[in-house]
Amino acid sequence: MRLPSSFRIALAFAFVWCDCQCFLVLDGQKKRPSAQFLRHHHESSSIRLQMNLISDMLGGGGFFSKLEPQDSLPYSPEVCPTHSCSNDVRTFAVQERWLSFTGEDFDVVEAIEGGGSRPFVKVRGAMMHLPGKDKMRLFNAKTGDELLVLDRKLVAATPTYDIYRGGWNAEKIGWMEKKMISFTDTFDVYMEGKGGFGVTGLFKPNPAYRITGDFLDRNFVIRNDQGQCVAVVREDWIVELDSFNHYQVQVAPGMDAVLVLACLCAIDEEFDEEHKEKKKQKS
Repeated sequence: MRLPSSFRIALAFAFVWCDCQCFLVLDGQKKRPSAQFLRHHHESSSIRLQMNLISDMLGGGGFFSKLEPQDSLPYSPEVCPTHSCSNDVRTFAVQERWLSFTGEDFDVVEAIEGGGSRPFVKVRGAMMHLPGKDKMRLFNAKTGDELLVLDRKLVAATPTYDIYRGGWNAEKIGWMEKKMISFTDTFDVYMEGKGGFGVTGLFKPNPAYRITGDFLDRNFVIRNDQGQCVAVVREDWIVELDSFNHYQVQVAPGMDAVLVLACLCAIDEEFDEEHKEKKKQKS
């Protein structure tokens, strides 16, 4: 269920206010917790994460967020040596193909210095939504090599996609699932081999990445397990590209752009009906 924006605003500021009022009773006196206690308290005790919470719950899509360079990934190696990571902030434009037999096809271009763009990856969906067949594949736009595969699990408590490094002898590196219990729509990305099991979250490892914001308006952020912003998705244009219908994503230095694009395309499909209804209302 989607919460009204006014309720999300009130809730976000309430969380911050409650955290600011946090105290301990020691020797009959109210005292602020020690720095050591706060470090082991909830993540919301950090001012930076408080602002993250407000921004994401408001659907800010990274308005308050700054992309943080990444020194490492929670898996190794990166998905593609030539496409995944860069030392610079990168901007991509994602366009859904108007002629598609699957309804899940996207073309992604990368903005280049001096203006213009170049083809980056092609995303192709499945013709048949059957067990083992409902896959979304990412291909190198230049060579046609398969880079990543998202395999949707048809039997799952919430929308769930297994993530495979593409190509021959594809290797599962993790999975993405929609959070079952959350104030707002949230998707978590888990890494394979980190332990945990179950559907309630009680026995799962901590997610490597969390995706929050306003998915209907394509205005959301991806954060790592430290709360750092590693990608921002905006329907409003970040940079000026050729005039075609698209939305844009910025990826932090050192972050795997192929994984980011795969996750956002899968999320886009989860809200496909809502997007179509939004287009009807605008027309």
